[in-house]
Amino acid sequence: MQLTFLGTGDSLGTPRVYCDCQVCVEARLTGMNRRYRSSLWLEEKDLPPLLLDCGPDWRIQMEAIGRRKVTQALITHAHMDHIAGLTEWADSCRWQEEQASIFAPLEVLNEVRTRYPWVENQLKMYNIDNGMSYGKWRIWPWRVNHGKNGYSYAYRFDHQEDGQSWVYCSDAINLTVEQLVPMQNVSLLVLGTSYVKEAFEMETRSVYDMHEGLQLAAETHSKRVIFTHLSHDVNVDMDMDYKLPSHVTLAKTGMKVEI
Repeated sequence: MQLTFLGTGDSLGTPRVYCDCQVCVEARLTGMNRRYRSSLWLEEKDLPPLLLDCGPDWRIQMEAIGRRKVTQALITHAHMDHIAGLTEWADSCRWQEEQASIFAPLEVLNEVRTRYPWVENQLKMYNIDNGMSYGKWRIWPWRVNHGKNGYSYAYRFDHQEDGQSWVYCSDAINLTVEQLVPMQNVSLLVLGTSYVKEAFEMETRSVYDMHEGLQLAAETHSKRVIFTHLSHDVNVDMDMDYKLPSHVTLAKTGMKVEI
């Protein structure tokens, strides 16, 4: 499977429209730190691509990879930075006189229906509380703490032949022992870590910072780790300065990873 990082940003993206910090200024000048809302493009041989989350930058992200359509998507939760692109996607399907498919746990689908009741005319919704298959990969969702923002879902991908496994967990904090179990010993952990070191009180937060992410990666014995969902606190041009272990990297827009 090949993963392409369409977006690696937090809920506000980078640059922040109001901000003149070093990272936001650089993002405007050269684009190294320009980040769209977090999303992945998954490709498996002989299968249609699978989108993972569909935020407000969906149209820009599709243009960036030269794609005119997508037929299926996984959704982690119904916050705007993960679903706001569904309206444009649905309208695209309407113009092309086609339907596409959304896969998510039932409570996520019900929230999407509440917010965008019309998209189901074009985006057929499938409950995957009991998992789903994508080629030879089995995909398992589980509910994770999202701090002050309630809940999200993480996804574990298990290859049914070669034993490879990887996890996508973009929006989580204060995971319980039980919620950490599916992350154990995976080949790749893609984890949301908005800040390098977040100074705010824990009860006001919703996503791990990089220091906490490193601790979680060590606890789960993940063989490779990629931090995503990055805020304007993180400068991807300074990744070496953060003294990350060799198996931990920062996600960059357009980055491709082979599983």
